[in-house]
Amino acid sequence: MPSYLPHTPEDIAVMLRRIGVSSMDDLFKDVPAALRHASAPDVGAGLDEQTLVREFTALGDANLAAGLCCFAGGGVYDRYLPAAQRALLGRGEFLTAYTPYQPEVSQGTLQMTFEFQSMIAELMALPVATAGLYDGSTAVAEAALLSRAATRRPVVAISGALHPEYGGVLATYALPRGVDIVSLPLTMGRTDPEQIRDTLDGRPVACVIVQQPNFFGLVEDVERILAERPDGSLGVVVADPATLGVLEAPGRLGADLVVGEAQDVGLPLSFGGPYLGYMAAQPALLHRLPGRICGLGTDRGGQRGFVLTLQGREQHIRRARATSNICTNQAFCALAVSIYLALAGPQGLAELGEICLRRAHYLASELSRLPGVCLTFPDQPFFAEFSLHLPRSARTVQEALRSRGYLVGPVLGDFFPGMERDILVAVTERRQRDELDGLVAALEEVLALVSA
Repeated sequence: MPSYLPHTPEDIAVMLRRIGVSSMDDLFKDVPAALRHASAPDVGAGLDEQTLVREFTALGDANLAAGLCCFAGGGVYDRYLPAAQRALLGRGEFLTAYTPYQPEVSQGTLQMTFEFQSMIAELMALPVATAGLYDGSTAVAEAALLSRAATRRPVVAISGALHPEYGGVLATYALPRGVDIVSLPLTMGRTDPEQIRDTLDGRPVACVIVQQPNFFGLVEDVERILAERPDGSLGVVVADPATLGVLEAPGRLGADLVVGEAQDVGLPLSFGGPYLGYMAAQPALLHRLPGRICGLGTDRGGQRGFVLTLQGREQHIRRARATSNICTNQAFCALAVSIYLALAGPQGLAELGEICLRRAHYLASELSRLPGVCLTFPDQPFFAEFSLHLPRSARTVQEALRSRGYLVGPVLGDFFPGMERDILVAVTERRQRDELDGLVAALEEVLALVSA
């Protein structure tokens, strides 16, 4: 039987001798016999790389979602990841997901962290960014708690078009902290700036949180929304980094804090994670930021070096006074995002946004030509994701499209009662013209069958 382990029999003999056991069976004797194989499984003869890749690809294609053309959205997106990214991710000086508690010996990890912070800060047009948070939902919750502490006010106002799952995580964080959450009214799927002052009149508001683009894919008037927030409150924007090659950076629109999910600029779809949250802020909030901040300096010899700064607030040093109990900087995910953004560059990010924008508007136009189908929020600006109103149950249509090889969703009725006939459709650069037209034809077929 061939061995796929890198250790030679001589390596194994040396290892066993040094740890003081006579055989591999002795090494694993503490593992219950019922959990051990009597003999190694037969994996067959050795294969060359090309044949092995083909066989494993065939196994992967047996997964439930394999072969589906993905138009699903709702916060996680199917993007093309360049081959160079995977090659660079494997470099030994960067390859770690662990927090460096003796950081200065990990210069590669710290450099990656510094580059990630720098890219996020530049994208958001804010001078300070942290090393990375768990995901978009917890980043929103952390921003709310930061605002509560900075302003000493208990009310957090959120747009009614904030991702519902982000709102759910925020509510969980808020409950033991004495934070009250107020939802801001919508008009045609967008936050209504004219109703903000009346809704929040007289309330001690810590921050106003708005998502751009919002959960329905619509583009918000962020500048006006933040201008209407109560005096002394902070403006928090939940931004999609992949849109910032086209949309204005939130820091230039009055945001004090920008948070969100970075999955769609460098991380694959992965059954819900791990993904990567981020946070950027105005300098006045620097000492309240959760997570870690990496700095660049020089040593006594004048050599450039990276250091982990402001970690005194962290839970492993003074837990009771920590601004947050987040205990990871998602280093490997941040590395993947950093490489993706570096490969794309400003021009590539702009081209990415323009491609998605054009293809999404083409698809929305074609789908809206089908009988009984229209945009849920017609005549409203959207980026690369939109909500479609259907003449039948969106769940029924979703399942029928899936059987034909197209994945759309989520169904908005899962989050908003009364929207059981509405569904999200997202378009990324991976979707080509034939796939867009294929979805239109498939939906036309499904609706015709349902009507019959």
